[in-house]
Amino acid sequence: MSARFRLAHNPKMYLNGRGVPHRQKSSTSRTNSSHSRAKSSRTSNELITTDFVRKHIINLQPYTPIIPFEVLSEQLQRPTSEIIKLDANENPYGPPPEVYDALRTVTYPHIYPDPESRRLRAMLSSECKVPAENLLVGCGADELIDLLLRVVLEPGDKVINTPPTFGMYSFDSYINDGCVIDVKRGPAPSFRVDVDGIERAVAEHNPKILFLTSPNNPDGSVLDESDLERLLCLPVLVVLDEAYVEFSSSYTSRIAEVPNRKNLIVLRTFSKRAGLAGIRVGYGAFPNELIEFIWRVKQPYNVSVIAEEAAMAALSNPTYLQDVRDKIVCERARLFTLLSQFDFMDPFPSESNFILCRVTGASAEFIKKSLLARGIVIRYYSSPKEISDCIRISVGRPEDTDAIIAGLTSISSK
Repeated sequence: MSARFRLAHNPKMYLNGRGVPHRQKSSTSRTNSSHSRAKSSRTSNELITTDFVRKHIINLQPYTPIIPFEVLSEQLQRPTSEIIKLDANENPYGPPPEVYDALRTVTYPHIYPDPESRRLRAMLSSECKVPAENLLVGCGADELIDLLLRVVLEPGDKVINTPPTFGMYSFDSYINDGCVIDVKRGPAPSFRVDVDGIERAVAEHNPKILFLTSPNNPDGSVLDESDLERLLCLPVLVVLDEAYVEFSSSYTSRIAEVPNRKNLIVLRTFSKRAGLAGIRVGYGAFPNELIEFIWRVKQPYNVSVIAEEAAMAALSNPTYLQDVRDKIVCERARLFTLLSQFDFMDPFPSESNFILCRVTGASAEFIKKSLLARGIVIRYYSSPKEISDCIRISVGRPEDTDAIIAGLTSISSK
């Protein structure tokens, strides 16, 4: 066991006698104090506001989110009911009816929510077979990624990323002044993680965190079990994002293993499976010796009353969730077969709720714009190189698939 994980056995090592993180004075702090006094001699009119911004934030490139539904409606001059939105891997069927009932009957919206989301964590504990003490709920899994990085990273600490993958891992790492080491995945169609490359990167850079996703976004591939076992033996925190796990038939979730491992963190979301992307609620399972520190930095009321009620209502109808999952998996197979019939489309096998396609003999951007003109919104990639000139299509309802195929047929006939 590495020294890094041995330290976690004694949380008091990080505290002073009052249970507060201990800070030692240093020459650096004295220098900063002198610098502050020098600044204070100026008037407010002489200040340059960006001098107050952390230097690494000044150079940070903003994350590019999807275009909001209402903005799309304005741009396309179409009502939202006439837009087929398949660019963000959202659930086309929406949440169970119990969610709408719960939202209509929220009793205390004027009272702050339970800061520990106790009732929801109890339900998740039962479903995931993980003690509630190991679970933490967030405003989407994105918040939990950021919280973990706040707790773990010192400026300049290394994080291993495995592109092409979800962009928030590197984005949040940069926000928290981390240094991202990219270990690229293998080529399509497998997009297999480079385990040998990751092992070399760990030995060379001594990173604190390794981000993995299974199924992976944007290609839908799953981790090989033996690869994951090798990676879990490394002296690094392994963050395993299982946002799309319910749509896979070959990958087995590792969330129940978290309490028995020192370095495994598993993240989940209600956005995909339960259709709650707009409400923002996710959860994570953390090792016993780490979760205490995640609780310390979490905002006290990060999960709203509405989010907790909606998530609990969704969990109350597992039959609906399973039926919707089965519909999406069935439609994924149909969409894959139909896409394969076009000579300019090369779809990759997926175990998620989307399909990544290489566009050959045409421009992926042209395909996107042509479908957009018909009110069909998909994702197009110009980078990174491994997926440049690819499109990603979220699996929708059968009528959505029909519309896509009609659009592609029209394009192919021109």
